[in-house]
Amino acid sequence: MEEVENKQVILKGYVDILPNESDMEIKVSKIKLKAPKGSGAFLVKNLYLSCDPYMRGRMRKIQAANYLFPPFVPGQALEGFGVSKVIDSDDPDFKPGDVVSGFTGWEEYSLIHKTEQLRKIQAEDIPLSYHVGLLGMPGFTAYAGFFEICSPKEGEYVFVSAASGAVGQLVGQLAKLHGCYVVGSAGTSQKVDLLKNKLGFDEAFNYKEEPNLDAALKRYFSQGIDIYFDNVGGDMLDAALRNMRIHGRIALCGAASQFGLSKPQGIHNLINLITKSVKLEGFVQHNYLHLYPRFLEHVIGYYKQGKIVYIEDLNEGLESAPAAFVGLFSGKNVGKQVIRVASE
Repeated sequence: MEEVENKQVILKGYVDILPNESDMEIKVSKIKLKAPKGSGAFLVKNLYLSCDPYMRGRMRKIQAANYLFPPFVPGQALEGFGVSKVIDSDDPDFKPGDVVSGFTGWEEYSLIHKTEQLRKIQAEDIPLSYHVGLLGMPGFTAYAGFFEICSPKEGEYVFVSAASGAVGQLVGQLAKLHGCYVVGSAGTSQKVDLLKNKLGFDEAFNYKEEPNLDAALKRYFSQGIDIYFDNVGGDMLDAALRNMRIHGRIALCGAASQFGLSKPQGIHNLINLITKSVKLEGFVQHNYLHLYPRFLEHVIGYYKQGKIVYIEDLNEGLESAPAAFVGLFSGKNVGKQVIRVASE
């Protein structure tokens, strides 16, 4: 039975605040290229891995009882969403050569037992890496959050924070396709340029260059905001609360500004929820999985018609994964951060 080296990204120990590259290390183990008989598992070669901010929460030892994912185990490989090719299988539903997306290890080869979380990728004229971005968890988060939480209407005023990121870039494009006026915020002039000139936002601004976020939002939304898709929390959420219109909707998707803070920041303008009858709702995409087939149909259709573009930040090689992951928390990535582990 053939045994090969298997490069892995290992978590060295639990991380209290923000991760550093030194919290992870590259190790090489051995793995047999065979799925054990009677295991119901299958062995995959990992092609693409997704860097996602939620993974930081899994690096902490203590988790709330109802947290969606358990913590990582120090000394073992990280795991996350990926695209993989089946090498050998003891599961009749998956055959060698099948390409799948879902949870896998941050390693070159993974033996997967929990097959119910995986789906086969049908041959489409779409890059395989898009199945961890546009057609994966971030894309579906954008779709479910915008249409289910925000209930958009044509002509409404939409604001998206972290708008060039994995989720925000699709929210803005879906809003434009729905006939809305869309403004995004980002952290560099390069990202602002992408929002306006490649992603089709009506306006965009660099929040780091705005001394007063409330004034910035009033500049772009003189009539107020109907929908705020919030990826950052903190000061931006507070400013948006002051600028919401009557019966506005806020989807709480992420809180990037709070990463690394030992004491999370408080929100001061919640009174606006009452006085303006604004709905504020947090969500996670897995509660809407019944909508996934519809999402795929819509987004693949838009992409093939050239109505949607998607920006990836592609890093080459498993060795690049720790730096790419850490870079998420300082905004180094431009678009969806992906690691290419192996060629297709």
